[in-house]
Amino acid sequence: MQRLPSQATVLILVMIVGVGWPVVAVTAELSREQVYARAAVTELWQPLPPVVQPGTEHGAPRADAIILFDGQNLDAWESMKGDSAGWQVVEGELVVSPGAGDIRTKATFTDVQLHIEWAAPRHIEGEGQGRGNSGVFLMERYEVQVLDSYNNPTYANGQAASVYKQHIPLVNAARPPGEWQSYDIIFNAPLFGDNGRVLRPATLTVLHNGMLVHNHVAVQGPTAFIGAPQYQPHGAAPIKLQDHSNPVRYRNIWARPL
Repeated sequence: MQRLPSQATVLILVMIVGVGWPVVAVTAELSREQVYARAAVTELWQPLPPVVQPGTEHGAPRADAIILFDGQNLDAWESMKGDSAGWQVVEGELVVSPGAGDIRTKATFTDVQLHIEWAAPRHIEGEGQGRGNSGVFLMERYEVQVLDSYNNPTYANGQAASVYKQHIPLVNAARPPGEWQSYDIIFNAPLFGDNGRVLRPATLTVLHNGMLVHNHVAVQGPTAFIGAPQYQPHGAAPIKLQDHSNPVRYRNIWARPL
């Protein structure tokens, strides 16, 4: 903030509301103490935000994060039937086991900040939606697409980092197949009334490899492959990862309930 002289000239703008008169500028001499006293009226000292130690490097879990995968085991995950997750941990990476089915967190979430890193197979097989396909589902329903979108044409609202079949990412920030990529997701859960009416749709803000690709976009409903999405009332739910028959790898997954 700029330091003020002991005497400051302050322009006070006066508007006669509803009459349509022009703004009138009035000059008044105020002391520095009077200026700071007036400025203090809009200074908020409480509540102070809690102190949280940030990660030491980009993508590192924050001190208050729930660790969902740190390369050790699948203790935080289960199958969609509630039994053991059928994916593999290979050299500290969580690898989709094609045919084993989707997995979900044992913990449930509503509003959440999610960090997740993923890599499509280095060896390219297939094209379009058949290449490095998986997905990150918030509340088991709302998908941020995982796909090898490096020189891989497909429909724009189905490419990597799209809100699948709903929102096209602002940019294609995909890295080559085999390289690690990151999603940083801010998700706000939908709010339903007593009669099931949507009072507030879900929203998503997504950064792909550090680049903003969705800026607080409204989610139209649960992800639908065919037809228009339609909301159904629900409560807290797990985060789900999709088995789309491609051995996509994941690492460094953590969440912060908001």
